[in-house]
Amino acid sequence: MTKGSAGILPPLDWLRSFEAAARLSNFTAAATELGLTQAAVSQHIRLLEERLKVRLFARLARGVALSPEGAAYLPHIQSAFATIGNSTRELFEPRAVQTVTLRVPISFALLMLVPALPALAVNFPHLRLDVVTIHRPADYDEPGSVLDIRFGNGAFSGREADRLTVERLLPVASPALAVDPDWTSRPLLLVAGAREMWAEWFAAAGLAGHTARAHRFDSFVAALEAAKAGAGILLGSRPLIDAVLADKTLLPLSGFELTSTSGHFLTRPTGRRLTDAEREFRRWLLTRFAA
Repeated sequence: MTKGSAGILPPLDWLRSFEAAARLSNFTAAATELGLTQAAVSQHIRLLEERLKVRLFARLARGVALSPEGAAYLPHIQSAFATIGNSTRELFEPRAVQTVTLRVPISFALLMLVPALPALAVNFPHLRLDVVTIHRPADYDEPGSVLDIRFGNGAFSGREADRLTVERLLPVASPALAVDPDWTSRPLLLVAGAREMWAEWFAAAGLAGHTARAHRFDSFVAALEAAKAGAGILLGSRPLIDAVLADKTLLPLSGFELTSTSGHFLTRPTGRRLTDAEREFRRWLLTRFAA
């Protein structure tokens, strides 16, 4: 602070009295709000006017009205008080709980997001998620959230996207089925939509496809449960299946993985400014999952 600014900067009490009186248009009401006497508020205003060498209020029969100079000064004082208040809360008060609404495919929610929630709670105890699970593309059109996680190639109309995963496809089966060397004759488990890629996997692996009876599911997580139950062979999507591979609930049937152009993306409306909580969650999610 320069010597000149220190000489003109008014005491905080004078500015508080000015702001309250200007907002309430009444010295007595300002005094009540501040816990002061009306005489004290009047004295603060008088001293402030003398310091600034300008009349800030017009005294009326009932109350006061801001002068043009006072009206110009008020928003700057209010902005300064707001800055001080916000900084004080952020630095010294416990952070208020903030909620982030997230739309997410049911498979990603159960297999990737839920296991990571304890880490989120440790690192960001003030964040709470309102998770809305998606079962069909039309569910994304429902209002109520800014952030969502989508499966695809990253091109989503009207939305910015950050890649979270790169999908790698690998045939897997329960231990009971995995012992069969002729696993390609077993029923295949199909997943509707972008993951129905058995034909692509067989072609890339240099194997002939087959027409064995297969079950078809509308979500990957349902097909995964069917595979764990021994109902057939699943074209598993990594990293969604990494946990069941690690605990050997399902076993890989081939050493060949087909890398897909698809994956999971965290998306938001193009140009949309995120809240502080949404920005924190986005940074955490990218750090946790980004490929």
